[in-house]
Amino acid sequence: MIAAASNAGVKLLLYTSVLRADSSALGVAVTHRKTESDLRASGLPFAILRNGWYTENDTASLAMAVATGALLGSAGGRQIASATREDYADVAAVALLDGVEAGRVFKLAGDEAYTLSQLAAEVARQSGKPVAYRNLSETDFKAALLAAGVPEVGASVLSGSDAERPTARCLTMVANSVR
Repeated sequence: MIAAASNAGVKLLLYTSVLRADSSALGVAVTHRKTESDLRASGLPFAILRNGWYTENDTASLAMAVATGALLGSAGGRQIASATREDYADVAAVALLDGVEAGRVFKLAGDEAYTLSQLAAEVARQSGKPVAYRNLSETDFKAALLAAGVPEVGASVLSGSDAERPTARCLTMVANSVR
């Protein structure tokens, strides 16, 4: 991808990475670290958007949480400031259209941090059904995901990521700084 962009004369490559790619223990961070390193070595002008947790990672399981009364995870009481894929895409569009400066790295996340217990309480309030957060070990959460039909790769990524949920700067602040 980097070589093709360079050969095509791309003036700025905008790469969407993972939050804390340089230090994260997440399995997916390894690939992002390598790509960021390759970008730096390429000489191609680039900027990096390090996306935080996607809201859809949690909302995909809300119907099951309402049906079973339990929102499962392995995040403990850590807070997350998630954002939707659409929010992250909006920031990328602003960066591209407004000409973000090459070499910049933006740490992106949502506006407000919450715990999975708080999310479960909100789901219960809106659904009118009891829903509570059930914190599991990473291993038990992965087993629950597999039992629910999530493929092995997805279960590994979600259970590992859940235990490492990061919180970062507000998405709105980052979007405004790009403008």
